[in-house]
Amino acid sequence: MKIAVPTAGKHVDEHFGHARTFTVFTLDGDKNIVEEETFFPPSGCGCKSTVGVTMQGKGVTLMLVGNIGQGAINKMAEHGITVVRGCTGDVRDVLGSWARGEIADQPILCNHEGCSH
Repeated sequence: MKIAVPTAGKHVDEHFGHARTFTVFTLDGDKNIVEEETFFPPSGCGCKSTVGVTMQGKGVTLMLVGNIGQGAINKMAEHGITVVRGCTGDVRDVLGSWARGEIADQPILCNHEGCSH
């Protein structure tokens, strides 16, 4: 299984559309990390970005995010990627919490206030 996380250093980036990097984790059947790759997304913000195409090409099926707009969620769904919102903190801690079943999608959406798009 491959899981993507928008990252700012070692933390979950608070806003998907502004993420400078994404980290893709490959997990084995026991949900242990067996591979990690960080990449720079293509230009464009959120729903205007082609990052979903990139992630689909890498085999990503799940993305753990802080905040994201509905347009971007729709784009991810078009590429077979499920989005879990409301994730904050250290990337590896968040991934571990998800693996233990401690994280569920939070019904929050970016309303684009203060965003430059």
